Amino acid sequence: MSVAFRSSAEVVIVGGGIAGVSIAYHLGKLGITDVILCERRQLTCGTTWHAAGLVTQLRATRNMTELAKYTGELFHSLEAETGQATGFRQGGSLRVAKNPGRLEELHRGASMARNFGLPVELVTPAQIKERWTPINTDAIVGGVWMPKDGQVNPVDVTMALARGARQAGVTIIENLRVERILTEHGRACGVLTEQGEIRAQKVVICGGMWSRELAACSAVSLPLHAAEHFYVVTEPMPDLPRNLPVLFVGDEQAYYKEDAGKLLLGCFEQNAKPWGHTGIPADFCFDSLPEDFDHFAPILAQAMERVPLLASTGIKLFFAGPESFTPDDRYLLGETPEVEGLYCACGFNSVGILSSGGVGRALSHWIKHGHPPVELADVDVRRMMPFQSNRKYLYDRTTETLGLLFDLHWPYRQYTTARGVRRSPFHDRLVAAGACMTEAAGWERPGFFAPPGMAPEMTYSYGRQNWFGVTAEECRNTRENLTLFDHSCFAKIAVDGRDACAALNRICANEIDVPPGRVVYTQWLNDRGGIEADVTVTRLSETSFLIVTIATSQIRDMAWLTRHLPPDARVHARDVTSGLPMLALMGPKSRALLQSLSPDDLSDAALPFGASREIELGYGRVRLSRITYVGELGYELLIPAEFAQAIFDVLVQAGAAFGLRQGGYFAINSLRMEKGYRHWGHDIGQDDTPIEAGLGFAVAFNKPGGFIGRDALLRTRNKGTPARRLVQVRLDGPDAPLLYHEEPIWRAGRIIGSITSGGYGHTLGASLGMGYVHCADGVTAAWLAAEPVEVEVAWRRYTARAQLAPWFDPRSERVKW
Repeated sequence: MSVAFRSSAEVVIVGGGIAGVSIAYHLGKLGITDVILCERRQLTCGTTWHAAGLVTQLRATRNMTELAKYTGELFHSLEAETGQATGFRQGGSLRVAKNPGRLEELHRGASMARNFGLPVELVTPAQIKERWTPINTDAIVGGVWMPKDGQVNPVDVTMALARGARQAGVTIIENLRVERILTEHGRACGVLTEQGEIRAQKVVICGGMWSRELAACSAVSLPLHAAEHFYVVTEPMPDLPRNLPVLFVGDEQAYYKEDAGKLLLGCFEQNAKPWGHTGIPADFCFDSLPEDFDHFAPILAQAMERVPLLASTGIKLFFAGPESFTPDDRYLLGETPEVEGLYCACGFNSVGILSSGGVGRALSHWIKHGHPPVELADVDVRRMMPFQSNRKYLYDRTTETLGLLFDLHWPYRQYTTARGVRRSPFHDRLVAAGACMTEAAGWERPGFFAPPGMAPEMTYSYGRQNWFGVTAEECRNTRENLTLFDHSCFAKIAVDGRDACAALNRICANEIDVPPGRVVYTQWLNDRGGIEADVTVTRLSETSFLIVTIATSQIRDMAWLTRHLPPDARVHARDVTSGLPMLALMGPKSRALLQSLSPDDLSDAALPFGASREIELGYGRVRLSRITYVGELGYELLIPAEFAQAIFDVLVQAGAAFGLRQGGYFAINSLRMEKGYRHWGHDIGQDDTPIEAGLGFAVAFNKPGGFIGRDALLRTRNKGTPARRLVQVRLDGPDAPLLYHEEPIWRAGRIIGSITSGGYGHTLGASLGMGYVHCADGVTAAWLAAEPVEVEVAWRRYTARAQLAPWFDPRSERVKW
């Protein structure tokens, strides 16, 4: 049925895969029906049509799990709602392990599933055999059973969503290619199609593997790259039981799906094949890629041992088709930082089907209300760096990311491809000193420093990794002497202009109208009182400020800042990260070292905590700010790039007499956990208020002019003691496990919260965590002390203590020496 072309709509969606159609369906559910979905050929013709259709619900993070959970719930009811068959079958899934590391990963995931109310069971090899009788359980040590997982027919479920969207009044036009996005004054205003313009208030890119090229025409970065995904479908197998659960054997990079008496065997191999590097053909439609049996052969050989029936069964279909992957294996969702009103949902890393319902609901809410319904930082497109759209970078990284879907998700696991992209001026010196480099936002930064005789490499486990003892020494030295950390990866934004103070003060929750030479710790809040950013603001002069934020928030925070500056304000913001390397000198002897190198007065009276000024150091000048993220007397040194190496050398040479050593980010995490310092994206985010997070001290409720989120925050404060608060958790004892994230917190036989981040406190000799807990009558110190809590790790509970105050130096006396 042909659909008449229209030249305007409230929302235009580009792409008719399952993500785009789901967004159209959910917009209709929200009452937004003036929507046009443009599909260049036919619905599902890019990647959706050949997806395996697995519907699993437990993902790596809380909110990705919530999106996948909703998808399963939607698929369960969609056929009844629309009258269109979906092929959804909730037959459960089995994930099996061949080694202790994989088994612990599965058991930790099972514990995490409790936080979401997902049913899950631990299963033995014998129980696995009962549920999946064709399997050979040799070398299998255990697994987990997820009864609410299942499978769906990707084409049918997409058509059901399309029918639901049309029933709501949404227009879907096939065979209409979008040539580029239209923008005016930094906003999306429609699309140019092969039939003409369609003007719109908002545009959504759901173009799958074509998305990067389409976005690039508007100077928007959507880093993704297609890769070949392989599976085979057997001939009918008379001895194959029907309605088998989906089976995942991650240690063999394989998954199995029974369908109508045949078996689909797919893989996520460790050395993948990127595809379409020079561009995706415009006429690519329901196409497959050439067979590469040699590439798939090792997977098939293992599979025939795992499922002996395969050895005597023919292959009906050998399939290779492209799917798009991102540099971190998480999809791209939300409003783009470069162009307002331009949204995206793409780069699904082979989890598009199981994420589609949640993605559609979340992005439709985002489009209607201007913000996502829940914290989505882990998939928010603003986490990506512009350089990550570099084609060579994407090609090389994609060889790794496809396989990481099934590889062991070790704590602190580092990428091995496309490395060395962003290096501080100190990089070569750090490597020479034994640094084992980790990566964040493309930056190379030390995880730890290997002593002589130890290779600067990581050996992964869920327990104490090979760098545990080295990090303990770095922490001890920081507490007793002084340690030098490279903070060059931190993003820096300069804000200047006659209206800079007033404009920034409206964005910052704390008071930043302070005398020049002061550093203010503050949050940026949304209208609901949630934390959008966690930054320091240094006032340099009456009209100049410097903002410092974490590396991974560089693009996000810049976009938030510029979009909340008044359009008529005389103020200008610019990113100065590349020209302003930063070192952090932390420890009780840090003042003494600096004073030995500078003629300026660095006494506590002359430079108290929170002060910042330029000083002479060596042969140069640096901005010295007295501030800390490790809970010790400490300083951040902001150094013009051309002086950076010379200043570094002076500090290292003179520091030897004071016990200086260099430290990495593993030590920083341990030290900040002891002090209870929050980390944005883990312990605080857009759904957490400063009151719940224990950051009320950084809020200036009564400052003139107020701030964004003040009214919502006042309502929260006026309710009294919050029912949800961030607490400090401590597990004592030599056998206490390490905490990472989403471990359930129990009290009186029920789950009251979960861990947001963790680390070992080497000064305290204890495994530490932070996490939000709930109590309807209010979370108070007395309530926490009245009864011990337990933390569940890998299906086992450990007695713990919880309190509001940090475990180390709760009065912050050490930072003010």
